[in-house]
Amino acid sequence: MYTKEIEITLTQLAKDLLSHLQQQQLLQSIDETLDALRRVISYNDWRYYVQSEPVISDYEYDQLFAWLKKLEGEHPELITADSPTQRVAQGLTKEFITVPHLVPMLSLENSYNADDLLDWDRKARESTGLPEIEYCIEPKFDGASISLIYEDDRLSRGATRGDGVAGEDITTNIKQIRSIPLSASFSKYGIHQIEIRGEVLINKNTFKAFNDKRIADNQPPLANPRNAASGSLRMVDPNEVAKRGLEAFLYHMSYHNMNRGQTEPDALKTHSGTLDLLSTLGFRSPAKEKKVVKGIDKVIDYVLQFETERDNLPYEIDGMVIKVNDYDLQDRLGMTTHHPRWAIAYKFKARQATSKLRSVEFQVGRTGSITPVAKIDPVPIGGVTVGSISLFNEEVIKEKDLKLGDTVLVERAGDVIPYIVKSVADLRDGSETDIVFPTNCPVCHDKLVKPEGESVWRCTNINCEAQVVERMIHFVSKDAMDIKSFGESNVRKFFLLGLLKDIPGIYELDFEKIGALEGFGKKSLTNLQAAIEQSKTQPLHRLIFGLGIRYVGETTAKTLANAVHHIMDLQNWTEEQILALEDIGPKVAGSIRLFFANNDNIEMLNKLAALGINMENTKRSTSEASGNLNGQTFLFTGTLHKLKRSDAEEMVEKEGGKIVSGVSSKLNYLVVGDDAGSKLEKAKKINTIKILSEDEFLQLLAVNS
Repeated sequence: MYTKEIEITLTQLAKDLLSHLQQQQLLQSIDETLDALRRVISYNDWRYYVQSEPVISDYEYDQLFAWLKKLEGEHPELITADSPTQRVAQGLTKEFITVPHLVPMLSLENSYNADDLLDWDRKARESTGLPEIEYCIEPKFDGASISLIYEDDRLSRGATRGDGVAGEDITTNIKQIRSIPLSASFSKYGIHQIEIRGEVLINKNTFKAFNDKRIADNQPPLANPRNAASGSLRMVDPNEVAKRGLEAFLYHMSYHNMNRGQTEPDALKTHSGTLDLLSTLGFRSPAKEKKVVKGIDKVIDYVLQFETERDNLPYEIDGMVIKVNDYDLQDRLGMTTHHPRWAIAYKFKARQATSKLRSVEFQVGRTGSITPVAKIDPVPIGGVTVGSISLFNEEVIKEKDLKLGDTVLVERAGDVIPYIVKSVADLRDGSETDIVFPTNCPVCHDKLVKPEGESVWRCTNINCEAQVVERMIHFVSKDAMDIKSFGESNVRKFFLLGLLKDIPGIYELDFEKIGALEGFGKKSLTNLQAAIEQSKTQPLHRLIFGLGIRYVGETTAKTLANAVHHIMDLQNWTEEQILALEDIGPKVAGSIRLFFANNDNIEMLNKLAALGINMENTKRSTSEASGNLNGQTFLFTGTLHKLKRSDAEEMVEKEGGKIVSGVSSKLNYLVVGDDAGSKLEKAKKINTIKILSEDEFLQLLAVNS
């Protein structure tokens, strides 16, 4: 699904995003940031749920997912149908048969402090109208999720979580886990069929013994019990699975079907009752560890108490799960596309350890940002070995007074992301040395600059190799020049082989040499040539977006394209002229002006023009003058079902209409899909804005066409 080159790129992109999030900065634009977040999250869903080999921590993933949700909430018109927020994680392996879950397996919303729990409880009480809610609290096991189906008292199927909608049939391997009964007397309670969820894990002692044996056999130890458990479930040989000493906790009933004429037992009316029933039937459930309380204050008391006892447990847990106990109330609260509203995970505070700070590497991001990364003596923290830690920027190094050779206190914030808390100055012996932040780019050696108001040093050399590849990847991407047969892997491969060095080089490729490479047959070569040639006629706004000008997204690119006849017109525009364009502020205007004042950029554009790339706004004189929606402004919000957002916007523009980025008195039509957000509420307060459904929008187009 992902080549090695793409995996390296996406892993680095995740680091860049986390760095920007820490600094509360977007990438070059809201559109680019959203696109990057979606790509990174989708990739890490695949790594986590399919490969069982995560490359970022749970906390980092939570941060990125929360950022994506926040940005999409602020810009619902930019939500895409394939966004990770619109569906559960994707992708399945091919070693096992794919089977559907009876009910989708959703993720849980995470919380990290009492305030998060209080806010979640407030929303639940407001939704139900109850002054107080009864909750069931249980440990959050750090293992691999499974789904079991029992029919007529017998285990009929076991499956992995998979993509949440369907998983891999691992029934044979499930049967090797002795804590899972092959039969259970559900019929005693009138149940014909039931789907129950749980977690497969390895206890601490078993995991240690397993790793000790691997080390003795000259094999690398596994990183943590969760990966060991998840990987074991996908082993081809069931006998090897049996040797792993897997255990399973069953903690949730997702579906049940009663025998004809039987009434539902009281035990199935509450979550705590279900846990007790499972325990009674011979399952290992958290019936003993659970606690049922009324009110969120008692929940907070219990999770804080349990946190102090976590090390006494024989297995790893990384928090507690709080669920509305009454199933009827759960049904009333419902769920989002990603998580149930009736449950939340409370993550425990960070683990800490000390280590030696040996060196600092300075990495160059796609926008030229310089990120210092600390290299420490590898140290296990909460079941994971930590050896590299981002220091974010120069200010962090100064604030923490870090020196090479320091003993440092390291923790995993949210029990996952590594973070240097401080240096232990009392242990210094005089051999420590200062960390010298570079004044020149570690890749191209150009002078670094720190823009006013920012904490990050940047390399502004557009020819810096660390940035060139990412810019080319962006240029050929779907939303930019849309060179379909190119892709990230080809950009990286051609660059490494010296066949491609810059954006104009995309149109000067030596296809004879490419044809000699493995994997490039006549058909693929022809497709690549055709796609490159076709991209020369792309509309001007795609070229402007593809240039990767900082802060310029697709909407701003269209605004710029519609304001000029030729892209080189922008070379003579002042910052004041750019500011006069709709929805462009000082920061964006300054970035645009800086780009077109750079001689290297102008040289690149001249090369592209000489190579036959369209530089003119060919749509400006026709669509605006003749379209039936000429002069009308549109904005889309929420999820459309019949049209892609980009297709709907293109339909408007073909009729002479204009897409705007926000709700204001200048907006004529707001087209509303499902789960519309704040833009709809704001539009309702402006009487001149016409609010249309998707069907009404299509009718409007039909009438005006």
